[in-house]
Amino acid sequence: MHPNSPSPNVLSYKQYTSKRLTEGKSTLNAETVLEFQDLLWSDPDQYTQGWARNSRGVSYVFGADVVKKFCRDMDLDLIARAHQVVQDGYEFFADRRLVTIFSAPKYCGEFDNNAAVMIVSKNLECSFEVLKAMDNPPRVRARLKQPNAPPIDKMKRRKKKPMKSGVGMSGERVK
Repeated sequence: MHPNSPSPNVLSYKQYTSKRLTEGKSTLNAETVLEFQDLLWSDPDQYTQGWARNSRGVSYVFGADVVKKFCRDMDLDLIARAHQVVQDGYEFFADRRLVTIFSAPKYCGEFDNNAAVMIVSKNLECSFEVLKAMDNPPRVRARLKQPNAPPIDKMKRRKKKPMKSGVGMSGERVK
């Protein structure tokens, strides 16, 4: 592990400047994706210094020191992330250098969390809209007085057109 690494799996992130990332000029390949997976799946932990294995078994946990160094080295003011339930819909970490945003209230029916949306102004000022979890959300069922499609036996059958040659959606070659 390189001592300047933002993740135990990244040998050196100096090659990725904030300008290259924001302008979309970073080369993404399988190796690069693996290097950045820890930036997506790792969780902040107030009791951790540096990096430690995550108890979820996926990736790592990291301390505020990692966030502050990464922001300083990459010239970033704030890192916004998701993939982790937080009680109030959003939660700051590392002296407000990292924010976790979670947009699913009462996640999977197992949590009593609120949801949030981060709003970024033209001046890059961030604010949050918190969506409170409802105790008993109303169940809405769509009921049509009349069907909006004709009965199947009245529908015209379309002829299947052969696929043009080239590459299919799953990457297979079509002749």
